[in-house]
Amino acid sequence: MNIENVTISSNKEIAMNLWRMSMNAPKIAAAYMGPGQFINILPNNNWEHPIRRPMSIASVNGNNVEIIYKIFGDITDQLSRKNSGDTINILGPLGNVFTEWDNKDVEPILIGGGVGLAPILNVYESCRNPFMIIGAKTASEHFMKHDPKNNIYLTTDDGSLGIAGNVMKAMDEIVLHENSIIYACGPEPMLHVLQKHAANKNIRIQLSVESYMGCGVGLCQGCVIERQNGHVQEHSYHEKYSLVCLDGPVYKNSEVTFG
Repeated sequence: MNIENVTISSNKEIAMNLWRMSMNAPKIAAAYMGPGQFINILPNNNWEHPIRRPMSIASVNGNNVEIIYKIFGDITDQLSRKNSGDTINILGPLGNVFTEWDNKDVEPILIGGGVGLAPILNVYESCRNPFMIIGAKTASEHFMKHDPKNNIYLTTDDGSLGIAGNVMKAMDEIVLHENSIIYACGPEPMLHVLQKHAANKNIRIQLSVESYMGCGVGLCQGCVIERQNGHVQEHSYHEKYSLVCLDGPVYKNSEVTFG
């Protein structure tokens, strides 16, 4: 883990309110372990917004670290106003990684929803012949092509592009096998549905959990998620809850519950 002042190489809008930022971050890049990890960004050196924001790593190429983010509030709006040559402070790489996607016997099914597409695209760039499903509310939020012939499925809530509905509609197009593993990142309701779907189909799934984090290193205890643990002792906080920043963000199906 490193704290590094990095220089922004590029920062461009790639779809409606969706931005891709590339940073020259040699220390972070050198310590990077794989898809699933994230960085914690401090956009400005002032006391207006002293808390870092977690951002999944979308790719690492040489010394360049790339993120994809959506404008939700003041901090992400400030990020979108950064120009090439500007500097920001980042902490990372943090968290664990997706596993087995590079196993030749595994059939990866990659699913991203909302801003959860960054780690999914990261895996996709390294996979051999994966299926990929990306969900959004409307066509303007997509920057890829709906291409089922090449196993790329886009969904939109309003039916303006690709398959009408959520990512589960696209799952109907894919035949699952014993060697299939779902890799998913997105809003908690989506992860919850996918978790139940994988359990019903008796296939493996790895879930990258999105969470608000103040520190990213386990001090603030702000990113708790409930463990799937039927033998929790009374008053045993650490057996009942997991910290996404330390234990995740990637979890297997049997490790966490979404209610």
